Amino acid sequence: MVIERHLHILDFTLSSLLRRKGKNGALLLVYTLIVFILASVLFFTHALKREAALVLKDAPEIVVQHTLTGRYQPIPVAWGDRIGKINGVISVRPRLWGYHYDTLLMANYTLMVPAENPPGPGSIDLGSGISRTHGANSGDMIAFAGHDGVPRMFTIRKILDSESQLLTSDLILLSEKDYRDFSGIAADQATDLTLRVRNPREYATIAEKITRMYPDTRPIMRSEILRTYDAVFGWRSGLMIVILSAAALAFIIFAWDKATGLSAEERKEIGILKAIGWETSDILMMKFWEGTAISLTAFLLGVILAHVHVFSTSSALFAPVLKGWSTLYPSFRLTPFIDFGQVATLFFLTVVPYTITTIVPSWRAATIEPDAVMR
Repeated sequence: MVIERHLHILDFTLSSLLRRKGKNGALLLVYTLIVFILASVLFFTHALKREAALVLKDAPEIVVQHTLTGRYQPIPVAWGDRIGKINGVISVRPRLWGYHYDTLLMANYTLMVPAENPPGPGSIDLGSGISRTHGANSGDMIAFAGHDGVPRMFTIRKILDSESQLLTSDLILLSEKDYRDFSGIAADQATDLTLRVRNPREYATIAEKITRMYPDTRPIMRSEILRTYDAVFGWRSGLMIVILSAAALAFIIFAWDKATGLSAEERKEIGILKAIGWETSDILMMKFWEGTAISLTAFLLGVILAHVHVFSTSSALFAPVLKGWSTLYPSFRLTPFIDFGQVATLFFLTVVPYTITTIVPSWRAATIEPDAVMR
């Protein structure tokens, strides 16, 4: 009996919404737009942070860079022998990596000599983004101009496939011999030094000792890089929300219209329902289902559209602001991932307040005598 009663109320609620489809349609459109914007920013920012965490998951605890007047310089490989004697340092490894600008496609690529299973001389492993933009596959030949402007031909050993597209999309792996020939870096120098440390609580102490040993070095701890990513992406997402606050203001105006009172037509409808025997609880239930129907529809539409926007179109609307890197970067798709805690927070910030604002004015009208309401 109770279920049947609720079904009848729900059926009447849907009919009432359709009778005012103009106003409710405009409200639904604005509501969906607000949820879409907020969900897109949250999804994209969280996906980027997750990509960054995957990138840094296996990163060295400390990276030592050589600087000259505050600018990055190659570091002598011999410095690693002395740094390796610091108590608590397990290993020191020179690392070779850098960037290459492709003038043909106007994109920046990352060059790196892998520590394990490097390609042989004359061979490279290619990131999926470069493979896609060049139309190159395993076994094909591809050429890149070196530091002296002379093109070097390479055979593609394989196309890189990783859990993180941010990690491998623009990556080129090659042998040490090919890298030194391509970049012109001397045999006794490296891009930087990577350290493995026994005790995480000693990171700061070891970094301080390295700075005292070589004042023109800059030790960078992995935790500092993670904090930088979180701060940058968090700041950019906040900036986007502020810029798009005009749309949020439109939604607040709509919600305020609901909270400040009902239209004459809605008041007359409540008076007629009271006159034919509806109880106050029935009217409140009707308004609850009305608010729930609109808010849930807008929430689901907004979240679905945001998911498609972020993970299928690479967040085409917001990517230039939220990514923050050069637009020359090869396009890639983020790995689909949703934090349900964020979805729940978004739900309680958008659905619950609107549903409540539809009930309060209805309760005021439902407690007045039917003839007074209709007059």
